[in-house]
Amino acid sequence: MSLTGTPFFLTSIALLVVALVLPFALWGRIAGPAPVRGLARLLMLLFAQVTAITVVFVLVNNANSLYDNWDDLLGTGSHVEAARDLGPDGMGGRQIRHEPKQLQQFRPADDPKVGAGVRMTDLQGRISGVRGEVYVWLPPQYDDPAYRDRKFPVVELLPGYPGSAKSWLGSLNAARQLMPLMRSGAVKPAILVAPRTNLLPGVDTGCVNLPGKVNADSWLTVDVRKMVLDNFRAGDKPDSWALAGYSAGAHCAAKLALAHPDRYRAAVAMSGYNDPALERDSLAGKDPKLRTETNPLHILKSANAAGKPPRTALYVSGASGDGYQAGLALRQFALPPTTVTVRQIPSNAGGHTTAVWAQQVPEVFRWLGTQLRA
Repeated sequence: MSLTGTPFFLTSIALLVVALVLPFALWGRIAGPAPVRGLARLLMLLFAQVTAITVVFVLVNNANSLYDNWDDLLGTGSHVEAARDLGPDGMGGRQIRHEPKQLQQFRPADDPKVGAGVRMTDLQGRISGVRGEVYVWLPPQYDDPAYRDRKFPVVELLPGYPGSAKSWLGSLNAARQLMPLMRSGAVKPAILVAPRTNLLPGVDTGCVNLPGKVNADSWLTVDVRKMVLDNFRAGDKPDSWALAGYSAGAHCAAKLALAHPDRYRAAVAMSGYNDPALERDSLAGKDPKLRTETNPLHILKSANAAGKPPRTALYVSGASGDGYQAGLALRQFALPPTTVTVRQIPSNAGGHTTAVWAQQVPEVFRWLGTQLRA
């Protein structure tokens, strides 16, 4: 039974009803010695507690797209088949232009919560050694005959941790919100790509490459990117690509965009952080060397010191103590052509929640439209 499916949700509701009715029906009818009666009543109360917690968990999980399946929840699944040393460029000595095309079979998304028009595929990363699902949504202009010769910019959508690949399309309703705005011209059309980021059980990869563990950076910036270029009319220049993330995904978006200005022009980071150790399950945060090297602020400072400020545009939003100060720090060290736009979210806006990030979707995509070119 699917963790996020309607049958499991209805089953949990039914069990809760049973758990509430049992004490009323059987409390005074239990026979036997006092210890037996006491144990039976205790078990009924525990059953009621467990079913109530289960219902709350299902509601929260479905609303926030935290765990996709039982393997993600129980930490029994890994999406890493190999994690060899790929070197500083994450390519392992290979040239992406020499790699054969990776044409994929797509099917309708397996969850109606993501909305109409979302398709998915199972991708085997040839460079990264990662395998996982990738969701794709095409703008309304994509199939318009008037645009048949036009390429489109691409935005990779990254969730928090734990988080599902479909959270942007489900919990944040990105496609539903953007469809009318793109159709009317209020937001420039773009392809939305939502790849799996939960790759190792019980671990936030921090979107890093760590030989022997995972090549999450190469999965997102090489394999997923190439798959989109091989299968869709997507622009292949950095000016056509951006990342957008919230929470742990915000950290990844800023880090990857600053580290790979040859692949991405812009990034949106909502309620993120610079220091990966702020996520207690971060793989990068537990390694002193990686903790420094994958900090977006360190990446920016190092590029400046080398006389090569990245041609990267960042949009950072967050409340005080929840991403805002991280944005200010990045803006302080931004040298042309790097730009950092910081927006402070009111502390009473709703906290660190998908509801707050969903409200920002139209605004951040209007900003992305000013940065990206097909």
